[in-house]
Amino acid sequence: MISYDILEKALKDRGIRKTELSLQLGLSTRTIAKIGKGEKLSKRSLHKIADYLGLDPEILMKEVSDNKILQVLREEKEMKLPGGLYHELQVRMTYNSNHIEGSKLSEDQTRMIFETNTLDVCDGIPVDDVLETVHHFKAIDYVIDIAEDELTEDIIKHLHYIMKHDTKDSTLGWFAVGDYKKRANMVGGRETSKPSEVHKHMKALLEEYNAKDNITMEDIIALHAEFEYIHPFQDGNGRVGRLVALKECLRHNVIPFIIEDAKKNYYYRGLSEWRNEKGWLTDTCLDGQDTFVRLMDMLEIQYS
Repeated sequence: MISYDILEKALKDRGIRKTELSLQLGLSTRTIAKIGKGEKLSKRSLHKIADYLGLDPEILMKEVSDNKILQVLREEKEMKLPGGLYHELQVRMTYNSNHIEGSKLSEDQTRMIFETNTLDVCDGIPVDDVLETVHHFKAIDYVIDIAEDELTEDIIKHLHYIMKHDTKDSTLGWFAVGDYKKRANMVGGRETSKPSEVHKHMKALLEEYNAKDNITMEDIIALHAEFEYIHPFQDGNGRVGRLVALKECLRHNVIPFIIEDAKKNYYYRGLSEWRNEKGWLTDTCLDGQDTFVRLMDMLEIQYS
């Protein structure tokens, strides 16, 4: 849904009726009707109105979600509110997701980077750990921005690009940043999709997933597990997969889950045994959902 509250107020304060706005700017009645209906205006129309009113177009049209958690995250992101749900999601998910993959940054260091954009330099912290922490913050922002869009291969590839651009991996000729892997890889001795099969397998996975009528937590967990079995990228699959799961939770009004680094052994076991025993990964992800619920309870955020 689109909110034009600020635009409506600006017109009222200036004593401008919508019919007058239409005549002055040469906008069709259908375009003006979109304002009352909460439908999205074209960029051209929005900029015309903003220029006429002398206001920033960014503030005139706001996307409002019926999803309470997503709306809170979007509002706090825009406000740059410290200490809220958006702030804590950024720090806690970034720290845990990166640490699961071997990052040497502590949670306090991750928090410092997010809050101050600085870091007390310590011996033994690889540059890529810092870069990928900053990149993960940006990836979460991207997920929040496009949360309600249908999941596509392009979105998944862009998440990989955000995470891996400018890192050491991006200097390697055989490492495809923002694209599917060029070399076969294995995970824990388990074969994954061959490079020549990745697009076919990803297309089939997304078609089956997006065809579902009512996406549940169990569907998102299954999507995450099957994504990791395909293992479409040369590296960064775990972090991208967890970001995809966050996006889909926000898209389908499911409480997100944060896999804590302390639970990574249970998480890895659940992924490894998924096709034999689905309960282990499901239980670990539900535990991660409880972690998110506790965070909302601390912040007194109501949820259904």
